[in-house]
Amino acid sequence: MTLRTIALILLVMLPACRKPEPPKQEVEKPRQPEIVQPAPKVPMTAESGMIASLIDPAKLATLKDRGANPRIMKIVAILFYAKTNGKNPVEITNQAVEKIGWGGTEKGRMTATAILRNLDIAEKLGSTTAVDIVEMRKGQSPTVRTGPYAGDILSVDHIVPRSAVPELDNCIANLELMPLRMNQSKGDTIGPRQRDLARKLHAAGLLASPNLPQ
Repeated sequence: MTLRTIALILLVMLPACRKPEPPKQEVEKPRQPEIVQPAPKVPMTAESGMIASLIDPAKLATLKDRGANPRIMKIVAILFYAKTNGKNPVEITNQAVEKIGWGGTEKGRMTATAILRNLDIAEKLGSTTAVDIVEMRKGQSPTVRTGPYAGDILSVDHIVPRSAVPELDNCIANLELMPLRMNQSKGDTIGPRQRDLARKLHAAGLLASPNLPQ
């Protein structure tokens, strides 16, 4: 056997003699913790500051009889104007409530609900024309332009009559827009709605006693 033949045999046999290399295992890279970005906070608006000034409980406490009535008109005008400019009335109202220190409280929720309800009432009664908004910005009553009370003025009603509970005279959560003739016909009625509201106002810390006259 020649040296050349021996060399060829060795070349063929050597790869077979090698131990197979173990398969490479993929090393898992540690997962990076998912970073949750906080929801962007809606910046405070100029409107929320104006409304906060109008519903400030310390200021309301210094007002005379029915002193908060013009403030309801001004608040609705501010919110409606903001809404027509693409701003969110709910966010503005909630910010105003936070500004007076009532954010996350039941009295804050009731106050915000009443404010937004009055905006809705004014819109449904058509009392948001350019002329009406100008009047409301001055604290004056606008005109009812749709429905059975069209032509009447839009007044502020005390849901729980001020004659029964003077303490609620300037409570924003107790004030509701209503056509004047409807307001006058309602008078000082105390029914289930008034009693239910009184209980809620008491539970929220806005009324000393929930008991209304019979």
